[in-house]
Amino acid sequence: MGYRLPNLNWLRAFECAARLRSFTAAAEELNLTQAAVSHQIRSLESMFGVQLFIRRSRTLDLTDMGKAYLPSVRGAIEELAFSTQGLFGPPTRNTVTVRAPISLGVLWLAPRLKQFRRQYPGIDVRVVSEIWADSIADRDVDVDIRLGSGAWAGYRAQRLAGESIVPVCAPGALETIRSVADLKAREMVHILGFEDHWAKCFSNAGLDYDPALVGLSVDTTLAAVEIVVADGGVALILKRFAVDLARAGRVAIPIPLEIQLDQAHHMLVPAADVRLSADVGRFKTWLSSVYE
Repeated sequence: MGYRLPNLNWLRAFECAARLRSFTAAAEELNLTQAAVSHQIRSLESMFGVQLFIRRSRTLDLTDMGKAYLPSVRGAIEELAFSTQGLFGPPTRNTVTVRAPISLGVLWLAPRLKQFRRQYPGIDVRVVSEIWADSIADRDVDVDIRLGSGAWAGYRAQRLAGESIVPVCAPGALETIRSVADLKAREMVHILGFEDHWAKCFSNAGLDYDPALVGLSVDTTLAAVEIVVADGGVALILKRFAVDLARAGRVAIPIPLEIQLDQAHHMLVPAADVRLSADVGRFKTWLSSVYE
């Protein structure tokens, strides 16, 4: 069965002009010229053989037929728009997908994203924080941040900044820790993959360290921080995390001990010649500027 339907563009022009009471305003919303909107309305009126608008020098009003037709047109357009969005999602926006170690993503990057969004409100940011860097397909990542020596097969690494670690404790335990030896007397939280940090800490102070005395081990800095906040032990974490957490009053940095790491955070760029979008370039430039 065939349906006698007018051109959808004519209907959009009619609904928009009726809502705004202006061909000029409708043209601006539809990104058309005023003449194009006027032509589409005339085509619609010619098809029906009736006048839909009363055209005056400064105003635009609907005729009785226009008023009768408008609710059906508006309802059909709205239902089509809702169905389209429900099935296919909202209109595509510029999105930059960032992959980062989970602790960096949560403790450092997330609180600073509002600064990027203020500067670039038209760019959406999708942060994928993963414990293991290869848990999302590389092709789906625009900006890849990793901690390491700077050597990853298939990538060129842009160094962001060096890293150091400092001890942290619960604010309530601050008065009981005055030296590295006092740290040794507390429950030491170990972060898997960084077991040598405590050894470096005590070696720098000229103290012995027995790795067999491991009491608590976790796989993320996030978990270590929560143990410290609950006064369940002390931990060695990145200074950039510790400073923010101490400023917020969640942890304390008990002694002026800072150990430089051989590793640094890097932004990875595919070794092959891949053209980056302007939005990805803007995010990378911003990240380099705030990463100190």
